Amino acid sequence: MTMTLPSSADALALLAQTGEHGGQHASLNPYLIGGIGLGMLLLLLWVTTRFNRDR
Repeated sequence: MTMTLPSSADALALLAQTGEHGGQHASLNPYLIGGIGLGMLLLLLWVTTRFNRDR
């Protein structure tokens, strides 16, 4: 079976229709994940500034 443009478009349209319900896991809170990510970036910034005191 070769993938032609019309068959690829049909497959992508079907995939887009099935993904309308979000697709995220129910237990993942975006605010919690964002807060953890921000905390990690701030920790990395703090560590970086501690190692560059000589400048």
